[in-house]
Amino acid sequence: MKKLLDRIPPFFKNFYFLATFFLIVWLAFIDSNDLFMQAHLSGKKADLIEAREFYREKILQVKNDQAALNNNPDLLEKMAREKYLMKKPNEDLYIVVKED
Repeated sequence: MKKLLDRIPPFFKNFYFLATFFLIVWLAFIDSNDLFMQAHLSGKKADLIEAREFYREKILQVKNDQAALNNNPDLLEKMAREKYLMKKPNEDLYIVVKED
């Protein structure tokens, strides 16, 4: 055993080296915020940023649609008839469903 310890360079026996090595191993693999968790969170952050951009575009589209509907009564009537199936009191409404 003594011969084995003598073969190890003195630099690796240094307390500061051992403490630093242990700290790096602890932070990289054992800690609750290890490298794997950081990679996972980084990927999740990228997904959330992408979703945020998607929803910002949707919000802008809805605001533009709202402004168009507020300024154009004919468009409002068209959307009410097509999307919400509204009708005038003296009309009959027929819904045609296409079968694939």
